Amino acid sequence: MAGVPGLSGKRLMIDKANASMMIVIGITSFIVTFSLIACKVLLSQSGYQTRVIKEKNTALKQLKTNNKSVASLVSSYKTFAEAPVNAIDGNPTGSSARDGDNPKIVLDALPSKYDFPGLISSLEKVLKDGGYAIDSIGGTDDEIAQQSANTSDPQPIEIPLPIGVSTDYAGGEKLLQTLEKSIRPFYVSQLSLIAGSNQLRVTMTTKTYYQPEKTLKIGTKVVK
Repeated sequence: MAGVPGLSGKRLMIDKANASMMIVIGITSFIVTFSLIACKVLLSQSGYQTRVIKEKNTALKQLKTNNKSVASLVSSYKTFAEAPVNAIDGNPTGSSARDGDNPKIVLDALPSKYDFPGLISSLEKVLKDGGYAIDSIGGTDDEIAQQSANTSDPQPIEIPLPIGVSTDYAGGEKLLQTLEKSIRPFYVSQLSLIAGSNQLRVTMTTKTYYQPEKTLKIGTKVVK
């Protein structure tokens, strides 16, 4: 049966209309999807920039605070370093065992470097200057292990140092005072005395300390 010419024309028009509508719907969907994605990206970028600006403002505020503290810190250091008498009642410009300015006293009392041979030499000098015959100075050089010491938050680290000396009775009484007068602190946890013919054998379990220097690291922060 032959088709009806008028009906075929209407169908063609409807098909064209449907095709045009589908195209419009497709374009509209693309534009809407693109707009949503673009808005999401823009919002994400805006949030990121806000966080970056906030972190920059925090860093700038801290920097300004640090700059204001510099003058006060320099003034305090000069007062500490230029004191007419040092912290252990010595002469800041002298050369005896108790002399030296306060910064030197502090660095000698709690060094920032582990130096076991230097420590032994210094202790030997203190004991010999006190008139003691050194029988033994123990301890172990632990330099390799100390190389991994924490420097981000350093704390005083013990250095065990057993000591044995021979002296007379008067020297035995003054031994602890001799160590007490040393710039470097010594903690005596155990003391043994063996008396002989006008001679005293003194054995001590002692320890001293050092504190690794704090490292200043200027780094970067990733803002996400």
